[in-house]
Amino acid sequence: MQKTQRSKTQNNPLNHEKEPSGAGKAKEYNRQRLREIMAILAKYDIVKGITPVKLRLIIEDLGPTFVKLGQVLSMRQDILPAEYCRELTKLRTEVRPMDFEDVVAVIEEEYGKPLNEIFTFLDRKPLGSASIAQVHQAELKDGSSVVVKVQRPGIKDTMARDIGLLDRAATLLKIAGGTGNAIDFKMVLDEMWFTAQQEMDFLIEAHNADEFYELNRDIAYVTSPVIYHKHTTSRVLVMEYIAGEEIDQTGRLTELGYDLDEIALKLSENYVKQVIDDGFFHADPHPGNIRVRDGQIVFIDLGMMGTLSSKDKDLFKQAVEAMATGDVDAMKNVVLSLGVHTGRINHARLYSDIDNMMDEYGSMELGSINIGTMMEDLLQLANDHHIAMPKGVTMLARGSLTIEGVLSMLAPETNVVQIMINHMSAERLENLDPKREALELGRELYGAAKSTLSLPGQALDLLRMTVKGQTKINLEITGSEEPLNTIDQMVNKIVKCIIAAALLIGSSFISTTNMEPKLLGIPALGTIGYIVALILGANLIYSIHKKKKEINK
Repeated sequence: MQKTQRSKTQNNPLNHEKEPSGAGKAKEYNRQRLREIMAILAKYDIVKGITPVKLRLIIEDLGPTFVKLGQVLSMRQDILPAEYCRELTKLRTEVRPMDFEDVVAVIEEEYGKPLNEIFTFLDRKPLGSASIAQVHQAELKDGSSVVVKVQRPGIKDTMARDIGLLDRAATLLKIAGGTGNAIDFKMVLDEMWFTAQQEMDFLIEAHNADEFYELNRDIAYVTSPVIYHKHTTSRVLVMEYIAGEEIDQTGRLTELGYDLDEIALKLSENYVKQVIDDGFFHADPHPGNIRVRDGQIVFIDLGMMGTLSSKDKDLFKQAVEAMATGDVDAMKNVVLSLGVHTGRINHARLYSDIDNMMDEYGSMELGSINIGTMMEDLLQLANDHHIAMPKGVTMLARGSLTIEGVLSMLAPETNVVQIMINHMSAERLENLDPKREALELGRELYGAAKSTLSLPGQALDLLRMTVKGQTKINLEITGSEEPLNTIDQMVNKIVKCIIAAALLIGSSFISTTNMEPKLLGIPALGTIGYIVALILGANLIYSIHKKKKEINK
């Protein structure tokens, strides 16, 4: 298959063309968009609180940018409570399809020629419609049955501008909140925008499909759709039509003579291979993206793929082994090596929290541990200690949770952790080299003997320094910073309350005037004050909710 070069995209939401038509039009768009957002918030009467269902409905009404953001947040229990995350997973449902005329216009604009010069048939009814694109069944001039994925017109500009507004709100939230958490809303925005850009450039998806195909070429029971590169652009993707059955259609699969246990085993073994061997895995393996056709498991929609470096793969293997053996020290080293931390780490509390988590999983049968749930707990623990994990790890947690949900529908007794351990054991046996192991053991023995011989000399040096009064002891009282941190957090909350109250009172006074400009009949300055007060209040409520959860644990 011809390889497609990965296109160069900007990954920073602040470094894209937000104002293609001039600053004036961009400002006018921002004003109009802010009015729309305020109208939607007023429609759902958010001053009376936000329930999980209400949050999902608001996000759906706010449009594709917010839907994509909601999908990212649905996998982040370190940011939202679990009940909100569960509700936001429903955002995967289809959205209103675009008009067929718009579909044809995008295709002809990309190809620079009439539709009938490329296709003999293009179904008017879409196979599926999502926030960024929709797909139609078609037939090429050579008779090939294909699927055409077409990007919504103007979606990139719309999302770029919305991201600009959200970025300003995130900056305001960070200034107002001052929480200093390792994971903040701005980081979520960056992750969402990075993911959205990957999905909006169909040449990247084509490259992903090629790479996935090559990595699984030698596996008879796994494949992905063939990409028709001649007809693929950044906004139109043409790929092989996969008839098959969606993998959650268990009744239909049984009728066709498939063994559900065998499908579950092969699916889990291949996903473990994607993670551990390839470091290139499907990050959104929900049932709609996996089909069974002619005895093969076919992964489709390869726009969202996760990657792990060699170091991250090794650390992930160590984490699985540490969990299986209950090695707290090894798990602590994995967390510190994987994550990025800028502040002081309370090692005693980190060790204690990991020990408690290991005790919880240690009491379970190895075959009943869910890798996705375990990774979510690990991410939450890391966030509590202000340790930020790389994108690949958070995407792996999301993918593991999703694939385990699929497996539970096929064969509930199939366990990914057990398969991972078996896979790693087989890999270790394959790579076992007795000569190299003996040489390594000899080096370790020599090093230990040399260190032992140097101990008397070191002890003598220490005694001489002590007699001369030159010995110094570096003492750190672990946990001494906890009371200061607690007081600091209390003061921050009091200050937030005072600012929120002042904003509410000041905005109420402003709202009684005829100050221009106005939004929804209220002076804009007063509206902004209400929004900031609402953000502060929501931030306070969430921090209190999170603290209660920590206390209950």
